[in-house]
Amino acid sequence: MDTQITKKKAETLRDFAAEQRKLSLPCLKPNRKVLAALEDLGRVRLSKHYFMRDFLYSEVAVAHGIANVPDNAKLAIRAGRGLCENLLEPLRSVFGHVTIRSAFRSANVNGFAAKHGRMGCASNKANFAHHIWDHPDVEGRIGATACIVIPWFIDWLERHEEHHDWRALAWFIHDHLPYSKMVFFATNAAVNLTWRCGEPQREIRRSRAPKGGKKILYKEGQPRRDPAPEQDYPGFPDPNDPGTWVRNPPLFSSCVPARPRREADFRRS
Repeated sequence: MDTQITKKKAETLRDFAAEQRKLSLPCLKPNRKVLAALEDLGRVRLSKHYFMRDFLYSEVAVAHGIANVPDNAKLAIRAGRGLCENLLEPLRSVFGHVTIRSAFRSANVNGFAAKHGRMGCASNKANFAHHIWDHPDVEGRIGATACIVIPWFIDWLERHEEHHDWRALAWFIHDHLPYSKMVFFATNAAVNLTWRCGEPQREIRRSRAPKGGKKILYKEGQPRRDPAPEQDYPGFPDPNDPGTWVRNPPLFSSCVPARPRREADFRRS
């Protein structure tokens, strides 16, 4: 699951950066008013470990020069806090670091991607209260989606790939968290994880299914499922036992501590 960038794609990025230097930078003028507003938006703390800035990066926006800026910043913050407090923080507590792959999209960014196709974005209407955090859905509910990757789970899959797949994480989240929707992807077992205000929708699917395979794993209305941890996700941390939770290693844990310098050392230096 170790994704590498090819030489050809690295050269594409190099050429794009050079083109931007020639075409854009000489023509740009500082927009300090907007910059100040964006700085404040990025500094908004959504939960214990997450800030708004963690969710604003978009490859589509960067590649096409579209600002990934919300129409309604206060609603985006409210939805983001629901996502972080109800889903991301609990996952981080149990599994350690949670990587944000993709999250907030402005209606402008998402609309562009949906219009031109092959960028993995549904229509704006379908993405309201999903990736477009600052617009409620057709039923008036607010919500937010983040595409996340859990490094611990990638390592777990490598050890258990003969008998288990993405469904292990899907059932774990289903059994313990108030998610509304999950969509799993093949690369790094990434998952679009959605929180909605109010009653969760409770749907699990994968983005693509192999020939003859099912795309939907679970949908609200199906018979109630009894959790079976030892069968569905063996070796996972127990959410009720903090002693089993994954601990992030301390910074510089592989470094040899420097010897404390004595006064004589300073006199010699």
